[in-house]
Amino acid sequence: MRAVIAVLALLLAAGCTGTDNSPTNSEFVFVSPGGQTDITYDGADRKPLPELSGPSLMEPGTTLSLSDYRGKVVVLNVWGSWCPPCRVEAPELQKVQDEYGDKGVQVLGIAVRDFQETEPRDFMINQGLTYPSIYDPPGRSLLALKGYPRAVVPATFVIDKQGRVAAAFMRELLASDLEPILGHLVAE
Repeated sequence: MRAVIAVLALLLAAGCTGTDNSPTNSEFVFVSPGGQTDITYDGADRKPLPELSGPSLMEPGTTLSLSDYRGKVVVLNVWGSWCPPCRVEAPELQKVQDEYGDKGVQVLGIAVRDFQETEPRDFMINQGLTYPSIYDPPGRSLLALKGYPRAVVPATFVIDKQGRVAAAFMRELLASDLEPILGHLVAE
C-alpha cells in the first residue's frame, strides 16, 4: 500500500510543477488529428521549425539550410524519384516556384530514399526542376519535423517568413492547392 501511495505522490508532484516546459510550447511537433492530411495553423498556433539542412542534390559540396530562406515563404517538399505521386507533383511545384518566386516564395525539396544520387538528379533534370533540393536518402534531415511519419511521401510543409509551420499536407498537391495559403502568407 505504501508503494502505491508513494508512486501516486510522485506522479502528482511531477504533474504539478506550475510550468509547462514541453517542446510543443516552443517548437513545431507534427500531429495529425484524426488522420487529417491537410492541416493549417493560425498565426498564434504556428510553431518554429528547428534548423533543417543537408547536402545540395544539384550542387555537390554545398549545404542547403532552411534558415537560408528566412524572410521568405518556404514550400518544403519531401519527395523521391521512385514515388509516382511525386512525378505528378513535381511540375506543379515548379509552377509554384515560377509564379511565386518573385513574390518571396521558395520551393525547397528533400529527396529521400534514393540511394543512387544519379536517380533524383536525373529526375530533376528530366522534369526541368529549378528549385533546390536537399539530398537525404535516409531522411535524417526530417528529424527536425518531430512527430512526422517519415514513411509519408510526398509531404509538403509551408513555412511562413518567420520560420514557423503554417500548413502541412500529407498528400500529392497541385499548384492550385497551395495558392490560397501562399497568397495569404506572402501578404503577411
